[in-house]
Amino acid sequence: MLHSGPLYALTSLLVFADTVLAIGQTSCVAFTSSASTFPVVSNGKGTPILISPDDWPGVQRAAADFASDIQKVTGVSPSLTNATVDKLPKLPSAIIIGTLGKSSLIQQVVQHANLSVADVEGKWEAFVAKEVQNPLPGISSAYVIIGADKRGSVFALYDHSEQFGVSPWYWWADVPITKHSQLFVTSSGCAHGAPSVKYRGLFLNDEQPALQNWAMEKFTNGTGAALTGSPFNHLFYSKLFELFLRLKANYFWPAQWSSAFYVDDSLNGFIADYYGIVMGTSHEEPMARSIPVEWNLFGVGEWDYSENADFIYQFWLNRTEEVKNYETLFTVGMRGDGDLPLSQDGNIELLGKVISDQTKIFNTVFNGTNVEDIPQTWCLYKEVEGYYENGLRAPDYVTLLWTDDNWGNIRRFPLLNERNRTGGAGVYYHYDYVGDPRDYKWITSSQISKTYEQLSLAIDRQADRIWILNVGDLKPYELGIEFFTTLAWDASVWNPSNLDTFVTSWAQREFGVSSEDAVTVAGIIGNVTRWNARRKPELLNQTTYSLTNYREADTVLADWKATSDASTKIYNSLSSDKQAAFFELVHHPVQASYTVQNMWIASGFSALRASQARISANQYADQVEDLFEQDYQLEQQYHQLLNGKWDHMMDQTHVMYYYWQQPMVNTMPPVTRVQAKKQALPGPLRVGIEGSMGAWPGDNPNQCAQGYNCPPPTLTFDPYLPFGNRYIDIGAGGPNTFNYALKSNVAWLKLSSTSGTITNNSSDERIFVSVDWSQVTGVEAATIQITTNANGKASTSQSVSVVANHTVVPSDFHGFVEGDGVVSIEAAHASRNTSVDGISWTELPGYGRTVSAITPWPRGGDEKNFTAGTGPSVEYDFYTFNTISGGGHVTVTTYVAPTLNGLGPDQRLKIAVQVDSLDPVTTQFIPAETPGNVPPGWDGLDGFVANSIVSVPNSFDVAPGAHTLKIWMVEPTVIVQKIVINTGGVLPSYLGPPESIRV
Repeated sequence: MLHSGPLYALTSLLVFADTVLAIGQTSCVAFTSSASTFPVVSNGKGTPILISPDDWPGVQRAAADFASDIQKVTGVSPSLTNATVDKLPKLPSAIIIGTLGKSSLIQQVVQHANLSVADVEGKWEAFVAKEVQNPLPGISSAYVIIGADKRGSVFALYDHSEQFGVSPWYWWADVPITKHSQLFVTSSGCAHGAPSVKYRGLFLNDEQPALQNWAMEKFTNGTGAALTGSPFNHLFYSKLFELFLRLKANYFWPAQWSSAFYVDDSLNGFIADYYGIVMGTSHEEPMARSIPVEWNLFGVGEWDYSENADFIYQFWLNRTEEVKNYETLFTVGMRGDGDLPLSQDGNIELLGKVISDQTKIFNTVFNGTNVEDIPQTWCLYKEVEGYYENGLRAPDYVTLLWTDDNWGNIRRFPLLNERNRTGGAGVYYHYDYVGDPRDYKWITSSQISKTYEQLSLAIDRQADRIWILNVGDLKPYELGIEFFTTLAWDASVWNPSNLDTFVTSWAQREFGVSSEDAVTVAGIIGNVTRWNARRKPELLNQTTYSLTNYREADTVLADWKATSDASTKIYNSLSSDKQAAFFELVHHPVQASYTVQNMWIASGFSALRASQARISANQYADQVEDLFEQDYQLEQQYHQLLNGKWDHMMDQTHVMYYYWQQPMVNTMPPVTRVQAKKQALPGPLRVGIEGSMGAWPGDNPNQCAQGYNCPPPTLTFDPYLPFGNRYIDIGAGGPNTFNYALKSNVAWLKLSSTSGTITNNSSDERIFVSVDWSQVTGVEAATIQITTNANGKASTSQSVSVVANHTVVPSDFHGFVEGDGVVSIEAAHASRNTSVDGISWTELPGYGRTVSAITPWPRGGDEKNFTAGTGPSVEYDFYTFNTISGGGHVTVTTYVAPTLNGLGPDQRLKIAVQVDSLDPVTTQFIPAETPGNVPPGWDGLDGFVANSIVSVPNSFDVAPGAHTLKIWMVEPTVIVQKIVINTGGVLPSYLGPPESIRV
């Protein structure tokens, strides 16, 4: 049976509880001595560090960081010595660092100690570390750190540094160093084989205004590079590449729109190679050239291979010659100028020639090297995927880089017959995007639960040669970035049930909080990313969340406030040295997101209250203005942090988009005001009820279809209302203070208040109405009379009708019960869960818009599917009292995530829904698309990705009573979040009705 439980319950930590400093790694660090430890720093002395002078320069550099990290943690600086076997210092113990096949010192250790390195030798970026007795003449014991290659050595060093207490984000997010006076490693050490993904990269993109303005201030004299004006020089990249390596990333696509990596600074290429970063270029930048900047600088003629092939060929050849000695993963193929498709005619034939000519360039430049050994990737982005689907192929040794839809939904994976290509496959994924239906690049809005679901599928289907993540300005996506690189480093560690431990471990590492507070931080992060993901902040408007139905807007704001309060409490509890990091990584995203959400909802309420002739419209308008100013103040607080270290990093505009592109300035959402000194025509009393945009007395188009002479408002009740009550709003229709009183004509109606006073400072009061069901049988009616007494005005009154229907379910029924004309069920709350062939519907905790989601698991790589009624199923027992308009039918709407099967056009996503013994209804809910395009309904301001949901409705003929809903797996990767059964009462809302009462 599925259950949700706490969103981020702490289950188990992936490292020792007293050393939660590294995430998802084998722990080999201790802070107290024992018989099974080796001293790094003990009693104020550091063990000397030895490295061979013939090791890779990048390993030498990382070794210096390693020694510096030890000093940062302990205050003791160990010696770091270039040592050779013939000039070894006489030492009782040492730490020896080096690379197999490169370090002569390590070669001698292996031979002298007869040390087996079979587990790592020849493996990409693998390493082993352990204590070795008598490793070299004159040294009785050493802790030996061996990398299978240069990055294996580097990653081994940074792995230890993180466990010592140096966060990868110590500079980029100001995480303080965890101090220890004693530092040890376990004698058994730690090791890691080849990573799950070979090339693990980040793409800086859409870098203006934030990242570029910040870098211009911090790394240049304000002018940038001579030819490009770019601030991204070798000083900037030195900081960036160290972060990459500490995160175990190894691959980079540089920013492109106003910079050119090799032109901006002649040292950039050297620095990348020195650090050990594999350079690449984006999907639209072939052969290590920056497009459009370099083409604008050096290009002659059009960027059109059908018309200008000779010059473009030479343009590519020149750069390939320049970088041939650097480690490069070349992007091949070609897109049109400005990230657009190629010319409309002959694309497949033309691209075939492009790739063929690029192969000629490789053969020319790397003469004597097998072209199959030159790393290459062809990014199947947008229309290029269409060319592939229509028959264009790259050589077998070129990695096919499949892409998401720019919103975190991977479009395609390698099929079974595509998984034997020597070049393999990879994924280009987005945390940031510029384009339709709207940019999103301001604040974190990607859930790690979704990242995991999509990228674990990439592992299952062998798209594991390259992972590249579009991270925009880098900040403020720190947590999401680290999860991406951690998953790519070792996907085997993670599963749907332990993702929470990634965040709790991260919180303890970064802020030193207790395990209890770490769970709170994980909940805060989970809430922020879930709420920002269900509709990106850039897509919000006045009525995204219903202002009247299901208390949706009120609940959204209450949830945000609770999360904000939790974040503030932890922020205030931290020592001052930890507050900057917490502000950047947690608190600012919470406060900034809450402010923008609150501003839009207040804007909506100002318009609604004005339409209801309530002067509280003006209070909401004032609130919008205050929040708009608060939005800027939060930006300034970020920019002034640590004496302006991150000035400009929050420059991104994000309020009031007019089309897909970012606004040129933040603009306050619209507000609506009423004349506060003028009395509303019907008098001072304004009455509103839950579920209606109308207001009484007087006329309002939302009171009834006619719009005038409408009857009094009516509140309906049954015992299964999710909130258990309804509300009546008493509001002011002008400047006059008045007293009010409410009186019911029956004893079974309960009012939270029966009288009060409305003033200019308190112009709205909410009265909650509930029913004592022990006094109600069947359907009964009542009236609430509201009367006022205003100074100098005649008393006024307004009645509210009440209908109470005491519905009853049989005592032996267990399940969800219809309330308010609907049965709403969170998908994880199933009554029964049936497995078939080892596959069952499994919860993805925290995934999606409300609570969580379910999906068939394991997915595997065999693309297992079923006919309707034969596969894994989940069942939900529910009870109804009504059908739609009494016509004997209900509508079952299944809310599914906007994902794609990734199995090509012949195997589309499907799901089957069944009620009782009726035939299952199978729906292919994602429309077919033309190759290279997204399906109809995908884009647009009300499309699948904007709403983060696809609604799949099915109608069933059923009578009132007890029923069972069954959802069958047909295709893999379907993700169900919620089920709404409409018996006639469903009202418009963004998230759907709240979950029904379960008995």
